[in-house]
Amino acid sequence: MLYWLLYQVLQPHFSPFRIFRYLTFRTAFASLTALFMGLIVGPAVIRQLREFQIGQYIREEGPKAHAKKAGTPTMGGVLIVIAIVIPTILWADLTNKFVWLAVCSTLAFAAIGFADDYIKVIHRRNLGLTARNKFALQILTSLAVGAALVALQAHKEYSTHLVVPFFKNFHPDLVITSWIGKFYWPLAFVPFVAFLVMVLVGSSNAVNLTDGLDGLAIGCTVIAAGALTVLTYVSSHATFATYLELPPIPQVAELTIFCGAMVGASIGFLWYNAHPAEVFMGDVGSLALGGAISTVAGIIKQELLLPFIGGVFVIEALSVVLQVGSYKLRKKRIFKMAPLHHHFELLGWSESKFITRFWIASLIFALFALTTLKLR
Repeated sequence: MLYWLLYQVLQPHFSPFRIFRYLTFRTAFASLTALFMGLIVGPAVIRQLREFQIGQYIREEGPKAHAKKAGTPTMGGVLIVIAIVIPTILWADLTNKFVWLAVCSTLAFAAIGFADDYIKVIHRRNLGLTARNKFALQILTSLAVGAALVALQAHKEYSTHLVVPFFKNFHPDLVITSWIGKFYWPLAFVPFVAFLVMVLVGSSNAVNLTDGLDGLAIGCTVIAAGALTVLTYVSSHATFATYLELPPIPQVAELTIFCGAMVGASIGFLWYNAHPAEVFMGDVGSLALGGAISTVAGIIKQELLLPFIGGVFVIEALSVVLQVGSYKLRKKRIFKMAPLHHHFELLGWSESKFITRFWIASLIFALFALTTLKLR
């Protein structure tokens, strides 16, 4: 909106406005807009959540130290979503289809989380949507994203080839090119859509599982979103992409602004979510952020790098899978409690120490993900 007004409308009459055509400048402005929006609007949102008596309900079987957090305002993820979407609309070129795909995916996952949080608040207990209903809605949203990308692929605006870390000449196509695909073309895209659904659903749930301590999930999101901002920019820049031996995708350039807004929004929310938290993001925030991160990774063809970009999220999700699997198969637990952050809490680690160490681990994972760009 502002990009259209300042550059396309006013720039011909006032030449200094040509600075708004630069992607890096608009990304920085989107990030700052999101940050200040979070900082300024945050107190009003927290106050409104308190007035509506939208408080967090704590798991009875969880660490006893969490009991004192009962009643802390939740659903603060609404603030995150607003601080991502509005700056993106203000500073991005809204004719870009990938920007709208990322925004719509984020809003759709946020809506699922909002429904889950709302049911918890209404029933005044820590049980929202059933696991089956939540998964079904996440799968439907992911299928919609997959269908949009298939449509863009049909117009030669997107590629279904994978970018495999460490292998510069190995780009497998997830579309069936044999007689099966030619006989009935929708079947050709089944592997691609199935893979994308797994990435989006897995990512949104991984962030959701990590959101259990003050500032843990949002701090890791700042780092993951920062790494995605770099990856999106270099993927869209012909010179950088060629140097790093990545397939250049110039049409995703505007998505850098969305990633920058996600960084700013996450930092703004961290201001109020840092220990001791004044507000929790709730499922509306965690599902939206997981969906946003995985959607961007899918668009820029870095799905296989996503486990490194969000390494802490993956570890937290794996701890739950291992715990449940071990108990069902052996009737024994691997960890004192899952997700993993509860295990360390029960070992006696202080919350602030654990969170800081996991932020460090998240930074190491993200830096490793960026180094793989040249290790080919």
